[in-house]
Amino acid sequence: MNKKLFALLSILVVAAFAITACGGAATEAPAATEAPAMGESVEVFSWWTGGGEAAGLEAMQGVFAGSNPEIEFVNAAVAGGAGTNARAVLATRLQAGDPPDSWQGHAGQELIGTYVAGGQIEPLNDLYESEGWLAVMPETLIPLISNDGNIYSVPVNIHRANVLWYNPSVLTANNLAVPTTMDEWFAAMDTLKAAGVQPLAVGEQWTKMHLFETVLLGSLGSDAYNGLWDGSTDWASADVKAALDNYAKVLTYANSDSSSLSWQDAAQLVINGDAAFNVMGDWAEGYFRELGKAPNTDYGWAATPGSGGVFQFLSDSFVLAVGAPHPDAATAWLKVAGSKAGQEAFNPVKGSICARTDCDPALFGVYLQSAMSDWSSNIVVGSLTHGVVANDSWKTEIDTALGLFIADSNVEGFQTALAAACASSGPCK
Repeated sequence: MNKKLFALLSILVVAAFAITACGGAATEAPAATEAPAMGESVEVFSWWTGGGEAAGLEAMQGVFAGSNPEIEFVNAAVAGGAGTNARAVLATRLQAGDPPDSWQGHAGQELIGTYVAGGQIEPLNDLYESEGWLAVMPETLIPLISNDGNIYSVPVNIHRANVLWYNPSVLTANNLAVPTTMDEWFAAMDTLKAAGVQPLAVGEQWTKMHLFETVLLGSLGSDAYNGLWDGSTDWASADVKAALDNYAKVLTYANSDSSSLSWQDAAQLVINGDAAFNVMGDWAEGYFRELGKAPNTDYGWAATPGSGGVFQFLSDSFVLAVGAPHPDAATAWLKVAGSKAGQEAFNPVKGSICARTDCDPALFGVYLQSAMSDWSSNIVVGSLTHGVVANDSWKTEIDTALGLFIADSNVEGFQTALAAACASSGPCK
């Protein structure tokens, strides 16, 4: 599909409204980049086509239009598949030598292992230095979006993966505290099971991978968890075997119909009081609010057991294409994407927090305020399921091994397959 057709299909939105802080003072938008030609355009490719995602992008476009009125924003969004469809279309365009100026991707190895490895995106070190972003991004974030000393993406938001959602009424009715360790979690779920209460709500396979990565983190700790992805932790070790045993045990508390449920279905079991716990990223909180539920009353949250003080992140980021048709306009877009004004416009609407640590907490709800506090102070590690720590081929091999394990519950076979996947596609070669 060529760029002209994309332009015809795109929704062109130029919303130049002011973004203000709660105190009423306007947040200063970034200055325009140098020398974009009058009448120039920037094509930004994403999968944000509906709900809070599209509204958040529109809000950030408003900031962009305010500081770059001479640049037309071409919204080349592709719907469906939680980004799968968009990435397929993008791959076709890149193969044809027809890149958009900038595109959305998950920060980390999803970008680095695909587009950096393919020589398709530019390093952004100079932009980080000129915009002062190194001073407002957590130090532990930068290595996760870098390769060989070069930074390759501009994170516009942060979601947290390691969140344990729970129903406060269910815990209170069973005299249970929120568990903070794996052993406490097992004990709580044993109590619930004995009382005839569904302990854990889980959905289709990708949600089981999401659960898997949080159990690895809670069982191994942040250093050994990180070592899984850089080769310093042996996938065949006894410690990993103990983590896999924990995961196998966690699954015994899950609902029997999990394979037929979406993540929303599983989360709703908790909000309805039909299950006590659910492990899901913090987009679940946006879903709870859409249902009209109240934080700390209808739902509560904590770090997944064993992962207190650690923030397992994923991030939507934008990149600069090698051979971008409009590099100056693309740089102007990236400046807004990384700016305080752009991120404060986008994230409260999207239901995520800023990648930056200096956004105004008053713009966000109570859950997101707690996430902001943790993001600025916790140890940061990356998500497997959402593209940070493993390239696409490695993640696919892990997913295949996980599917077999779900079918046969063979921990030894699962561990062997995971070690082989690291040797095949990861750093264990």
